[in-house]
Amino acid sequence: MNQVFIGIGSNKNHPYFRIYSALKQINRLKSTFIVKKSSLYETKPLGPQGQPNFINAVIEIKTNFDPHELLSELQDIERQHNRKKTKKWGPRSIDLDILIYNKIIMDSKDLIIPHPGLEYREFVLIPLYEITSYGYEIPKYGRVSNLIKNL
Repeated sequence: MNQVFIGIGSNKNHPYFRIYSALKQINRLKSTFIVKKSSLYETKPLGPQGQPNFINAVIEIKTNFDPHELLSELQDIERQHNRKKTKKWGPRSIDLDILIYNKIIMDSKDLIIPHPGLEYREFVLIPLYEITSYGYEIPKYGRVSNLIKNL
C-alpha cells in the first residue's frame, strides 16, 4: 500500500464539521484507511486577510490508489462539500491536498508532488511533524524539523 500525507483545511461553512466529515469520507474510500491524524490547528489565511481563519490538519493514509486516482477521489469529496475554486487563497468549505505520496517526485499538468510551497507553510509542517518521526524527510526538501527551524 502507498503511504500518503494529505493536508486538510477549511474556513467556511462550519470548518470543524467539514474536516471531520471529510475524514470519514476518506476513511470510506476503497482500499484506503487513515493511519494517523494531527491535531487541528487554527491559522491565519495564506492570502487575502479579509476572511475567517482556517482550521488545518494533516493525515497519513494508506491507499491502493495511484496519485491521479487519489486526486480524483479527493476532488469528488471536495465537490460534495460544495468546494468552489473562485479565488486563489480564498475561502474554502474544504481543501484536500496530496502533500507527499510515498517518496515520489511528480510534476504533471494537474498534480505536483510534493505539494508546491509546503516547505514554507507552517500550517502544513507543524501538523506533519506531529504525526511523523523526528527524522522524517520530505523528498526534495529534507527533514521536516529543519524546515520548521527555517520558517
